[in-house]
Amino acid sequence: MTIKMAIPNKGRLNERAVELLLNSGIELGEDWGRKLYVTAKEQDMEIMFVRAQDIPTFIASGAIDIGITGEDLVAESGYKIKKLMDLEFGMCRLSVAAPESSGIKSIDDIPEGTKIATSFPNLTKRFFKSKGKDVKVIEITGAAEIMPYLGIADLIVDLVASGSTLKMNHLIEISKIMDSQAAIYTSEASFKKNSAAVADVVASIKSVMTAEDRKYLMADVPKNKLEQVERMFPGIGGPTILNIAGNDKMVAVHVVIDSKDVYKAVNDLKRLGAKGILTLSIDRLVE
Repeated sequence: MTIKMAIPNKGRLNERAVELLLNSGIELGEDWGRKLYVTAKEQDMEIMFVRAQDIPTFIASGAIDIGITGEDLVAESGYKIKKLMDLEFGMCRLSVAAPESSGIKSIDDIPEGTKIATSFPNLTKRFFKSKGKDVKVIEITGAAEIMPYLGIADLIVDLVASGSTLKMNHLIEISKIMDSQAAIYTSEASFKKNSAAVADVVASIKSVMTAEDRKYLMADVPKNKLEQVERMFPGIGGPTILNIAGNDKMVAVHVVIDSKDVYKAVNDLKRLGAKGILTLSIDRLVE
């Protein structure tokens, strides 16, 4: 059975989502950038390129089986869909921000009837209701940062990453509503119906992400130093040791290590008398 997957067609989540699919071996074809959907070559899967904010609706309705979108957009939608995996990109937070000149430093400083511009009206209303604040929420679709300057709103609720955009527009962050990142979602019904296929997609993407932080290291090591090498590199299940044809004094050591450990590992091996030290990138790693 063909499963349908949706990824953002543009914006902050698009590029990395496409990269993960391609590196997972999901073939999108040559012209995927100009299409609304493609059939993945050699896989029983269709990939839809749609607005990130529409993906929760499509999943909840059963129109698609699995999708990549932001936690903030799922929370705003209000749909109870199933998160399968955090993807560790698109990191940001949904925050309340006020003009520097307003004198507002916290939620307690916000007067009743304050106008707040946001493209997240549901989350904003729920947040201020939980704080016991009676505010007027103005829903917008464009840049929120300019709304106080135009006099349309007193405050804004918007996504913040580094905070540089707020600073450039003379705004300060006064409270965080939620943290967000990209994640993989499905519905309970789709997961039950296509659990094996959905699990395969998640496992493939996870293997790519795991491999990105690892290196495959190979070296010829003196046999009399082998015990030290085994202590240095426990690896996934310990290093792989191979005999070298015609050389009884050396063995070949193969091991997967964290990328951050490469510098030290290579230098430690050199001090042990290792030769032919080689590190390689890994496309996918299933642990």
